[in-house]
Amino acid sequence: MKDVELKEVDQAKQLMTRENNSCVKVTVPDNTAVKYGLSKDELIQIAGTAGWIRTRWALLVLFWLGWVGMLAGAIVIIVQAPRCKPIPEMNWWNKGLLYQISDVSAFSDNGLKGVEEKLDYLSQMKVKGLVLGPIHTVQADQPDTQNLTSINSKVGTENELESLLEQAHKKGISIVLNVTPNYEKPFKNVNTVAEKIREACAYWLTKGFDGIFLSDLKDIEKSHYWPSIQVVFNQTDNTKKVALMGSVDHPTVDEVSLLLNRSGVDLLLTELADPAESGVRQAQVIQKLYSGHLQTSLGWRLSGRSLGSPAVPVRLFQTLLFTLPGTPVFSAGDEVGLKAGEKLQTMWDLENPVEATNATAKTLQEERIAVRDFFKALSDLKGKERSLLHGEYVSLYSSATSLAFLRLWDQSERFVTAVNWGNDSVTMKLSNSDLPAQAQVRLSTDAVNLAVDRKVSVEKLELGPKQAVLLSYPYPG
Repeated sequence: MKDVELKEVDQAKQLMTRENNSCVKVTVPDNTAVKYGLSKDELIQIAGTAGWIRTRWALLVLFWLGWVGMLAGAIVIIVQAPRCKPIPEMNWWNKGLLYQISDVSAFSDNGLKGVEEKLDYLSQMKVKGLVLGPIHTVQADQPDTQNLTSINSKVGTENELESLLEQAHKKGISIVLNVTPNYEKPFKNVNTVAEKIREACAYWLTKGFDGIFLSDLKDIEKSHYWPSIQVVFNQTDNTKKVALMGSVDHPTVDEVSLLLNRSGVDLLLTELADPAESGVRQAQVIQKLYSGHLQTSLGWRLSGRSLGSPAVPVRLFQTLLFTLPGTPVFSAGDEVGLKAGEKLQTMWDLENPVEATNATAKTLQEERIAVRDFFKALSDLKGKERSLLHGEYVSLYSSATSLAFLRLWDQSERFVTAVNWGNDSVTMKLSNSDLPAQAQVRLSTDAVNLAVDRKVSVEKLELGPKQAVLLSYPYPG
């Protein structure tokens, strides 16, 4: 009997033990476990029943119907969505402004080396290409002695030129060389001059230039050597296309059209009509050139160094040139509004503070810095907005002293340019199926009445004398 009691006590001790932390550990016999759900065998049996089979098939059919429905919906959306127009073929000279440095020594005291030192400045102005020179010695009309493949020692050395080309290309700036033999007199022997130009084109393109510029193109294009000059550009091995550019002084619109059709140049610089000429006439010239030729071959500049003259409000014509269909071309100093006869060194003095006592000089400096900032803002828009780069041109309004037009491209933001160079205010009634009732001011020369970001009426646009405005509005959908 005692043995039985001892065994029962030992079993109780096994069921209950006390740990060091005074907690009680309870051992639960295995036969007390709780069973949840169905076993594997039971699930297999149920899965084979008719009800579960029908349920699985129904879920499978719903899944595929939903998938096919989503695919069909995506196809419908893609088919019905408006398709983007293909971007037209553009070259580097169509993607921003060209900057002419005709007198290298006047632009910088250090010649070609000085131009290289100003590359950061040109990058800030969003310059896409330089039209440089001429850098050879400019002589009287002596074709037998002219050497278009040598560098004027006053301008720099060949090593300095190579360094300039290398550094400019690293910054994304292309360089076109002006090889016009004679800036002073008309050519007496055009064929002899054209032969030298052909040799110069072949020589300088192998040095890494991105193009050649020729003024007095009307005379050179008539020579027997013109086809052979064109061949030089077609035979280059560069992966980057090189440009043949030219200009004509004071051409008529018919002369420009004839040259574009006959010469085959990549870009022809066209002088915008004199600011004193009627806006109606200017609108006709722009429309005729735009409708008859690819805008990628049109370059725009003002006649001579007139941007800074009192008769030409500098920011007004900066607005016009940057927003016309084609490439804007500016001479060094135009970005700050230098007047004819002023030294280019004035540009670099803008960073030096003016004495507070000299109020006139301080005011002039502030004005030129503001003009430069305006120029930079326009250049930035030109380089990134598709409507301004290659969009359609639609004439909206013209009068004796004013002009307005629309630039639009596919589903991109639209831009309206309006300028008034007259002495009186104008009210422009602009109408087009694409125009909204109001548009936003992007840039303006009238900070009081046409402040930036302000919404203004497009149907009745008020523009003061000597004022310009650039408006924008989104794609109407």
